[in-house]
Amino acid sequence: MVAIAVLALMALLSWRGLDGMSRAQSQTQARSDEILVLQAGLTQWKADLDGIAESPQFVSLDWDGRVLRITRRGSAGAMDGLRVVAWTRRTGAGSTWLRWQSPALNTLSDWQTYWAQASVWAQNAGDEEKRREVAVFPLDEWQVFYFRGGAWSNPLSSDDSNAPGTKTTIPDGIRLVLTLPPTQPISGILNVDWVRATVGGGKS
Repeated sequence: MVAIAVLALMALLSWRGLDGMSRAQSQTQARSDEILVLQAGLTQWKADLDGIAESPQFVSLDWDGRVLRITRRGSAGAMDGLRVVAWTRRTGAGSTWLRWQSPALNTLSDWQTYWAQASVWAQNAGDEEKRREVAVFPLDEWQVFYFRGGAWSNPLSSDDSNAPGTKTTIPDGIRLVLTLPPTQPISGILNVDWVRATVGGGKS
């Protein structure tokens, strides 16, 4: 009887040890997956900014406090046309950071259509707009700052040349401040700085 009791106790301790290892492994895997998703989202964010296209015919970059819209070159080069991409945070059952992208654009009329559609998507997305969005990851809050005149400032500052919807000069840098929810494996505040290639020697 004593031997059976000892064996039962050893089996219980072994099970608890294995259960603890399994839980730790699951938590580690969840954290690794979260890091990969976060890295992929931030890589796409920087790629969109690196691809900004400038022209007197259209707005290259616009932040209205809700959505950041970007006119960027296609990833396949000049033959791929332009694209309008947009980033926003949608609240509801869960607060999520989202990215939206237009198809390839080859006319100014197409650009005007999708530039306006990106704004509609951020405010009140319908089925048509949602088909072009991708959920990046959960996000409690986000802020955007521009580096111009040697200092970081709110893009919606009193400088009229940077008013929403105007053909502004691309800032020397853009700072993204993300507040990640405490319920996620990765939480807290994350700062991500992007430097314009002509300022940073091609580095971002």
